[in-house]
Amino acid sequence: MRLILRISANTSSVPFDYQKYLVGAFHKWLGKNDLHDDVSLYSLSWLQGGQRVEDGLDFKNGAEWAISTYDVGLLKKLIQNIQDDPEINFGMKVEGVTICQEPQFETKQRFILTSPVFIKRQEGERTKFYLFSDKESGDLMTSTLKSKLKKAGLNQEGLKVYFDPNYQNPKTKKISFNGIDCRASMCPVIIEGSQEQLAFAWNVGIGNSTGIGFGALK
Repeated sequence: MRLILRISANTSSVPFDYQKYLVGAFHKWLGKNDLHDDVSLYSLSWLQGGQRVEDGLDFKNGAEWAISTYDVGLLKKLIQNIQDDPEINFGMKVEGVTICQEPQFETKQRFILTSPVFIKRQEGERTKFYLFSDKESGDLMTSTLKSKLKKAGLNQEGLKVYFDPNYQNPKTKKISFNGIDCRASMCPVIIEGSQEQLAFAWNVGIGNSTGIGFGALK
């Protein structure tokens, strides 16, 4: 399931690397939890509706933020605590919440991203980032989603994830999170699989670090 949060306009400039503040608000609303693991069964979009200004981003008409998860209990806890403490940062707060059920999907579905897909693997002492242009990216995205399906106790067979090879304007994003520079891809993804698998992907996101604002699907 998914929460669409309607956010008020900011009263101070929002920095480009604002993701950590969204993650902070998310965990504040959850309270004490053990969700800081490597396999997140939830995903956080970026804020939608901003404009770039000289020193950051401006959301003069407010913003929209999507939080999606396979765990319905988690959403219920979020809703309660958002009502009690709607503040995020930069003068922004939650003004409304909409709950969305999973849509019906085809067995081969193209998804637009609401945050870039981040793919990384540890190779010895070096961390390697994979982008839309790397031939290994599809297999790695598929492997990560299968790991999440396994954690949830769901079928992994027949699943396939890959970047849309016909998309004309793929981009690489360099993002700093807590002082660490990451490289990620803005390019639609195509997922082939069962209805259950596609609905699961819509909730948990694609690639690594979906719990800190990567790989969220529209």
